[in-house]
Amino acid sequence: MSTASSRGESASGNVGPADSQDRLVTWALALAQLVSWGSVYYSFSLLVVPMEQAMGWSRTATNAALSVGLLVSGFAAYPIGRWIDHGLGRRVMAVGSVIAAAMLLVWANAQSLTLLFVAWIGLGIAMAATFYDPVFAVVTHRYPKSFRTKITLITLVAGFASTVFIPLTQFLVGTIGWRESLVVLAAVNLAICLPIHIVAIRSSRSQQGVKLPRETVKVVHDAATRRALRAPTFWALGVCFTAYYATFAALTFHLVPLMVERRVASAVLVTTMALIGPAQVAARALWFAFGRKLHASIVGIVVVTLFPLSTVILIGAGNSAWLLWLFALCYGAGNGMMTILRGTVVQDMMWTEGYGAVSGMLSFPSNIAKGVAPIAAASIWTVTSSYVPVEWAVLLVSIVSAIAFVAAVQLSRKR
Repeated sequence: MSTASSRGESASGNVGPADSQDRLVTWALALAQLVSWGSVYYSFSLLVVPMEQAMGWSRTATNAALSVGLLVSGFAAYPIGRWIDHGLGRRVMAVGSVIAAAMLLVWANAQSLTLLFVAWIGLGIAMAATFYDPVFAVVTHRYPKSFRTKITLITLVAGFASTVFIPLTQFLVGTIGWRESLVVLAAVNLAICLPIHIVAIRSSRSQQGVKLPRETVKVVHDAATRRALRAPTFWALGVCFTAYYATFAALTFHLVPLMVERRVASAVLVTTMALIGPAQVAARALWFAFGRKLHASIVGIVVVTLFPLSTVILIGAGNSAWLLWLFALCYGAGNGMMTILRGTVVQDMMWTEGYGAVSGMLSFPSNIAKGVAPIAAASIWTVTSSYVPVEWAVLLVSIVSAIAFVAAVQLSRKR
């Protein structure tokens, strides 16, 4: 069934009520992503210092809790994606919002490192159930003909999470304290994300076409998941994303100390860091405006090239302000577009059936890499007492990511 009425349009091409409702749903899911990312992920860096000062915990211990959360998120990605494939998107994301709020409250009342780790184990599950992967799966299954536009819009709005929640969290910590700030962030999840996930997500299955029995849907998606494990394209994409997120995590967590080691002026350092976020949003806006109709492989080549290019610029920048700012623009733009690429490339280069589980399998090694890479980079620095070997390691792994993506493109064309 692909009539105009099923798309929410009249025969004359006018936008109908269904189309308007779909747009409202997309904007609502985008708002929920902004709040989920802002309240859980971006709040950590602002809460960790006052928490350490109040509790006497070490930086290693508190960051280890975050790493554990990322690892748990990786392990939880596959089963959560599989549940969404089977039509449980609303339950998964609504429960994820409840878990996020509950774990933020546990963190707010933590009097020991054990409770902090418990909170981040729970937040790892919440991240796997509420961040990009699950909402991409919901949108892909529900809107198979327009998922690219909707995913691009969602990432564009969510790109402002740090812009909104970093100053908001900083204000809360400065006025009411870090524990009370966590209570407020928990309440925001319950007040905004939970009702959106309950109301906006009716089902993660497509609105278009004949509704199939639940058991038939399950068989189709499970078969597609098994087929992915036999597809060389899947493994090439796995190498690409794992290598990319390893290098991105390593550089993100070590970029400030790297510039400090180079004796970069404070104003230049702050400006460099400040440019990354706007570059991410600007790149997503450009994709939304001009790149939505391009095949993911075409834009993907640009994306996977930008990261090694930005690393080369960083290596040669020294403490030059304009070169560091050029690096920040390329680095931020590449990461901004990578988020959209990650959400659309599986559908474009493989298939949409079983997307939730397939995406979850791709996220598993990527999330492990996010947790391990910063520690690995710190180990390299400890051995050499210099960030130069770290930069070259990042460049090497980013080139591996680019090569793997080119291989995935070629393999998908052969298929």
